Amino acid sequence: MEKKLKQLTDRIHYLPHDPETDRPILSAICGTHQTLIIDTGNSAKHAKLFLNELDRCQIKNHHAVVLTHWHWDHSFGANEMNKFTIAHEHTKTHLEKMVEYDWTDEALADRVEKGLENSFCSEMIKKEFGADRDITIALPNITFKDKLEIDLGGIQCVVKHVGGDHSDDSSLIFAKEEKVLFLGDCLYPSIYTQQPQYKVDNVRHLLENIEMFDADVYVLSHEPLLAKEDFKGYINLLKLICNLTEKHERNHLNLVNELSAQLNRKLSQLEEEVVYCFMNGL
Repeated sequence: MEKKLKQLTDRIHYLPHDPETDRPILSAICGTHQTLIIDTGNSAKHAKLFLNELDRCQIKNHHAVVLTHWHWDHSFGANEMNKFTIAHEHTKTHLEKMVEYDWTDEALADRVEKGLENSFCSEMIKKEFGADRDITIALPNITFKDKLEIDLGGIQCVVKHVGGDHSDDSSLIFAKEEKVLFLGDCLYPSIYTQQPQYKVDNVRHLLENIEMFDADVYVLSHEPLLAKEDFKGYINLLKLICNLTEKHERNHLNLVNELSAQLNRKLSQLEEEVVYCFMNGL
């Protein structure tokens, strides 16, 4: 995958996601006074790559980083990044639990068995860190409850807690003047349940929160960037599946048939997976 910083707008740069070891997008919002970094990466190596890229592009004044949520791929670079870190209060609680964790193969396998770790994440941690896993969990310096506004000079950023099935601490970041909304992983299904799932009420609540922001570009951490129209299409699909899940309840076939009829085509693999997650959430 591309390991070079890309420019999204005049004042926003990002390092694309890399599925090889599940590295999410890392971003920098550059105001006239300060630069805010979004997420710290999945390892010291990932954080270092990003910081080197900021240097190469002469992006300075990055004093602070905000975490979208606690999951390893977004937070394990914090120690290396060594910045003033902002996170939701639940994010801190989750990270505090991990401070004492051991990262050997045995410890990871044990946590996977107990449901404390996801098997995909476990494999990716092994891949990213290799055999010598020197993992230090750095805790955030400041936490917030609902919402935080940050003035970077010429750019106002709103950090808002939205929760959702993927992680109860998920927060989004809206760069007002640039009309870019950073969603982290909030729109993904749960990963710490036996099967990935969406719950109708959680999804509706999440979508209400997201729709409060008038963005032109939407950044999901493990996807290519989405323009407004494409994102709207995705949101409308989720709303439709919410309604059909309530209507058909556990009748998977009826739900798929009606969804397919409404879309006037066969479902894509992604749509099949989304329906499956809603079924699991019932």
